[in-house]
This record gives sequence, structure tokens and C-alpha cells, in this order.
Amino acid sequence: QVQLVESGGGLVQAGDSLRLSCAASGRTFSNYVMGWFRQAPGKEREFVASVSRSGLSTYYTDSVKGRFTISRDNAKNTVYLQMNSLKFEDTALYSCAARQGVLLSSTIAEYDYWGRGTQVTVSS
Repeated sequence: QVQLVESGGGLVQAGDSLRLSCAASGRTFSNYVMGWFRQAPGKEREFVASVSRSGLSTYYTDSVKGRFTISRDNAKNTVYLQMNSLKFEDTALYSCAARQGVLLSSTIAEYDYWGRGTQVTVSS
């Protein structure tokens, strides 16, 4: 089992920045590919970003490329999502997830453990 707890969400204005954190406990953190997903009210959960076990490879959905950066610190068992130039449409509940395996993935069903999420609200 892996337990994931997100933090760092809040209410910001369009153009502002936020950094989300996801602290993991349980199994060996560096054995898992990590991902961030988000769900806006009335919409399906969607993929945001993924990072490899080493942190050297990343993968983003097109709408956040150039604005968001995913990273991890395996010594701290934490994955981060730096979000810059936030837009109203970034408003959502952001959740981190852990995936056993090697390959990065944007597929929800391929992730094994999930946090409860942290709310990000961007006012226009």
C-alpha cells in the first residue's frame, strides 16, 4: 500500500502561481511512476502530468505544457506540481497518483494508488 497526501492548493488569481505537493508513505517511493490528475466540477477526471521513477522523464497534457512542471524528490518521498500562469480553466481538484511499473502513463486505470486531492481555484 502507498498512502498519498496532497497539499498546496488554494484560491489564486489568473496569472498567479502555485506549487502542489504530494507526500507518499508506505512502500518504496522510488519504485513508482507518479502522476497528477485533475477534475473540474461536472467534468471527467483528466491527466495533467507524469514523472518517471528517477525524475528524469516527464510527460504533460498539451493544455499545461510550458506552464506546469512536475518533479519529484525521492529522498523526501514527495512529488511536486509547479503551476505558473494559472488560468480560470485550471480550476479543479488536483490529485496525485502512483503507478507500479516503468512507463509513464496518462491512463487513469493504470494508476494503483490515489490521494484525496487538493482544490485549486483560479479567479478570472
